[in-house]
Amino acid sequence: MSTHAIKNFDALATTKIRRDCLATIEAGLKAIDTRTAIRKSVRRDGRSLRVGDRKFDLAKYRNVYFVGIGKAAADSAALIERILGARLTDGIVLDVKAAKTRRIKSVVGTHPFPSGANTRATGEIIGLLKQVESGDLVITVVSGGGSALLCMPYGMKCGEIVTITKTMMRQGASIGEMNVVRKHLSEIQGGQFARLAYPATVLGIIFSDVVGDDLATVGSGPTVMDLSTVADAKRIMDKYDLRKACKLPDCELRETPKDPIYFRDVTNVLVMSNAVALAAMEKEASKRGYAVRVYSRTLEGEAREVGRLLAGLPKPGEMVLAAGETTVTVKGKGTGGRNQEVALGALLALEDGVTVVSCASDGIDNSSAAGALADKAVLERSKRLKLDPKTYLKNNDSHGFFGSTGGRIETGMTGANVSDLMLAARPKK
Repeated sequence: MSTHAIKNFDALATTKIRRDCLATIEAGLKAIDTRTAIRKSVRRDGRSLRVGDRKFDLAKYRNVYFVGIGKAAADSAALIERILGARLTDGIVLDVKAAKTRRIKSVVGTHPFPSGANTRATGEIIGLLKQVESGDLVITVVSGGGSALLCMPYGMKCGEIVTITKTMMRQGASIGEMNVVRKHLSEIQGGQFARLAYPATVLGIIFSDVVGDDLATVGSGPTVMDLSTVADAKRIMDKYDLRKACKLPDCELRETPKDPIYFRDVTNVLVMSNAVALAAMEKEASKRGYAVRVYSRTLEGEAREVGRLLAGLPKPGEMVLAAGETTVTVKGKGTGGRNQEVALGALLALEDGVTVVSCASDGIDNSSAAGALADKAVLERSKRLKLDPKTYLKNNDSHGFFGSTGGRIETGMTGANVSDLMLAARPKK
């Protein structure tokens, strides 16, 4: 039985440099395994629950509730339920996959766009939070994907949030910009979770998928005081002309909680970020004989331009590593995601012998693929098939291109999410 996180590893690993690059990406994916992170970070010793360096005396609390949100929530819920045992009162987990839990209710929602299932589950979460009291403990896992999975709009319908999100994505808005708007159109994000749970104690276990690990941005910061304002959200909506583009009424924006009292008994602990993945990737690449350079763990920009940048970075015998989150300004009608577009952009600027890989750590690059690999072999195959990369790039059809040339990376849903993992390698002369 294969132990590869990349399901088509053997089919792709046709050369030494491909094998080295794929093994390095795979090392990063294995290092961010949600279950491993929970086992390392969450421990129970009798009546004490430890999360990172924080300690909670379970005997102090009348009830203990669990709420899981995002792509790391299902696996986390199963383990935390086991750790808490009979001490767990109730809970709900909202993820893109089902959780194997008994006490915690599991709901499967949709991503990257919310649906009725998301709204119903969010309503149940709000209902649970409204019943907690002083003397209760609410443990919540917040992870990537939470911004879309949580959907309880203020003053509009969930479908209108979908329209706003799609429009901003097409125009190349950053995740930060999208989350500022979503926070001020939400009844649970931007610190609203903490307000709803007040005066209970809240423990947030955070899996960061955002550049710079800004906890207020992960899942649109449900347990973190939001520093953005209604004026900021309005400015972003005007920048992208969202009311006109989305044919929206003059919607009312809601200010997020700014009173520190709601966050007095809130503790947020970061348990996973892309730094963990990069450290594992660096170790693997070094083991394979490369000079390793970590270019950035906060890489942003237009995907195709980031691909061009990566293609020109490595020196002979060097592997350059990066993590972050690019954007795609959609002008065509094709299929694909930012990672596949990074690879397609790189294909047009490959230096001699360079291989570029970009992979979504959650395994879902707006398609069935996690990302793609670009090298001379892919370029030569595209020429034989008379497929022009420029044409596919113009149509934003990276998924179609790599489907034909054989460069797609397939992992399936990983149950983790720490932004995108990228690398570029050049063999020794």
